[in-house]
Amino acid sequence: MEAEIRNQIPSIDPTVSEYASGYLNHASTRYTTDADTDAPSPLDDAARTITALLVSASGDFTDQSSTSIRNLVDRFITRLNAANGVDGERRQMAPKTRKLEQVIQVGSQRNVSSTLGLTAGNVDLEAVSSRKVESRVDRKKLEKAERKIAAKQDRKVMRNVQYEASRLLDQPNETESYEEFFMKVNPLQLGADQAKSKDIKVEGVDVSISGKRILSDTPLTLAFGRRYGLVGQNGIGKSTLLRALSRREVAIPTHISILHVEQEITGDETLALQAVLDADVWRKHLLNEQEKITKQLSELEAERSLLADTSGDAEKLDRHREGLDTTLSDIHAKLSEMESDKAESRAASILAGLGFSEERQHFATKTFSGGWRMRLALARALFCEPDLLLLDEPSNMLDVPSITFLSVYLQSYPSTVLVVSHDRAFLNEVATDIIHQHSERLDYYKGGNFDSFYATKEERRKTAKREYENQMAQRAHLQSFIDKFRYNAAKSSEAQSRIKKLEKMPVLEAPEAEYSVHFRFPDVEKLSPPIIQMSNVAFAYPGANSPLLKDIDLDVQLDSRIGIVGPNGAGKTTVLKLLIGALQPTSGLISSHARLRKGYFAQHHVDALDMNASPVTFMSKNYPGKSDEEYRRHLGAFGITGTTALQKMDLLSGGQKSRVAFACLGLTNPHILVLDEPSNHLDIEAMDALSKALREFQGGVLMVSHDVTMLQSVCTSLWVCESGHVEKFNGDVAAYKRRIQAQADQTSGVVQRQV
Repeated sequence: MEAEIRNQIPSIDPTVSEYASGYLNHASTRYTTDADTDAPSPLDDAARTITALLVSASGDFTDQSSTSIRNLVDRFITRLNAANGVDGERRQMAPKTRKLEQVIQVGSQRNVSSTLGLTAGNVDLEAVSSRKVESRVDRKKLEKAERKIAAKQDRKVMRNVQYEASRLLDQPNETESYEEFFMKVNPLQLGADQAKSKDIKVEGVDVSISGKRILSDTPLTLAFGRRYGLVGQNGIGKSTLLRALSRREVAIPTHISILHVEQEITGDETLALQAVLDADVWRKHLLNEQEKITKQLSELEAERSLLADTSGDAEKLDRHREGLDTTLSDIHAKLSEMESDKAESRAASILAGLGFSEERQHFATKTFSGGWRMRLALARALFCEPDLLLLDEPSNMLDVPSITFLSVYLQSYPSTVLVVSHDRAFLNEVATDIIHQHSERLDYYKGGNFDSFYATKEERRKTAKREYENQMAQRAHLQSFIDKFRYNAAKSSEAQSRIKKLEKMPVLEAPEAEYSVHFRFPDVEKLSPPIIQMSNVAFAYPGANSPLLKDIDLDVQLDSRIGIVGPNGAGKTTVLKLLIGALQPTSGLISSHARLRKGYFAQHHVDALDMNASPVTFMSKNYPGKSDEEYRRHLGAFGITGTTALQKMDLLSGGQKSRVAFACLGLTNPHILVLDEPSNHLDIEAMDALSKALREFQGGVLMVSHDVTMLQSVCTSLWVCESGHVEKFNGDVAAYKRRIQAQADQTSGVVQRQV
């Protein structure tokens, strides 16, 4: 019976299955034939109790599962009755003298069974008659089993949670302000809290979203002061995990402060520098309290001067003043510990490193675009220096100079960093450890950057595949011998020996299928040069005092592989829009081949997609002329395979949406690909696939990108857009980064954190 229970419910605790089996066996023997037949049968009560216990232990509360378990218990009852000579009629009879002392209770707080010994009244586990029957189940073991079931149900509730986007650096909801949410999630750390360990170790983490399991019973381990790069393929749930951590859906100790940079801040009249200072809510709160208490003390001093020293009111005022003095002293100590006096200079340094000039630091936040407000959100988090800093693709919103600053800044960051990034160069510079998220678990690669992780991961995968294939071959060889000689008298002993050997072999799981992505742009016919040229081009937006760009001379051919870099706001995207004809130059000439087809990948390509349509439906509507099967094959060439091509695009990850946009671009059969930040949101495998496809593409490529690895892999010439000019750079991206760092050293010195 116990074995059948475990077969039905593989995850059940052995103590619970042992108890259920023993209790049914015991209850089935307690019948007489001369009882009042209208009384309830103890066996029926036992069946109901054990059914409820097993359903709770299974963790599956669907009707199908409950019915299956109920049928299993009924089969046990029928079998036990037959074994004890009890027919169907006698089964309805109650015992003559053996009665339950009280009703068996089965509680269900959060669907967790609270069985016999845990109910009000503290009934003994087998007190089913007027005399005590010695329990065959250890009480402590059963209570331990109950705790396990409760923990399991808590995890089940967690799996069904659909996380909302974290708004830790924005308004969390309509009724709760940023300050209220900050103080709730990150309580003020007192002396005792600061002495506690800041390491994070949480066992059995479960996360899911929209019914899809992200993590299943996996440990989360983050050592304080380490910088972790979280990597994994598109759609695996990395951003969902960060949101769960930021909302403390995962049980991180409350004395560990957390900040998650995910959303841009709300634009209002607050100055950029002040917005960063206000991000440290506890500092702002303490400064307000300091001002409030100082004012109260001044008022008390004035009131006290009017009273005689012997007055009772004077003594009351003196006691009140002493209390305020003590509180003010504590506030001063805490502000000194925070080094509040250095806060403004530190905030200004962070903003400068992220591209905010001294003038722009005093602009209202509402005057900045979404990308710049995202930088403000990042600056606020860096300024707060939480114990756990969560960054989700920070390089997507930064240019090469700002990425350089951020990587240098994080290398000396004193607390724990968990960053989702697909920028290999950034991870190589920043990460001390890599966490690989896959197959609903987290694998840890300690003490190495991305390159060492990738090599180790590949070696592990090859080793696991080799071991699995060797064991499968060995199992097949043993099984072949067993099948051939199992019933051969002369060889039966050898066959039995091989059966035992086969049973003792450890069962290895099949290695995961190797994840690979392939991009392919269609072939194009050759065109005779010139293809497209910009000659002495200048451009100014209407109402601007001076041109944004001037004196641009750029020639793009079918074999061109041009990368454009430069600070945000310098006009890189404007250059691309001039090239494709979306903008017209103020002066100068742009000429192109009469039959030239240009394909443009916008930085905000998602805006052009219909989130309520599937990729196939979107393509058939916007690029008609092919069958659904042809669209699916074309999407497959960009890594959108299987049912993903038929899902609403709102359900796809950012990287999957990018792949759809690339697939749509391929349908235009372009001669020239003009790409604005093409690597954003793509996972590393997809970026490698895109780089390879661009190298093999028969047409020309002109891209704006901040990704060092892609620029180095694809581009043969580098152009720098800054100060209104676009000029060819004599060197590679690494040389350009060195120039940026040297310029920073000359103008303001190496940016250091002020602690």
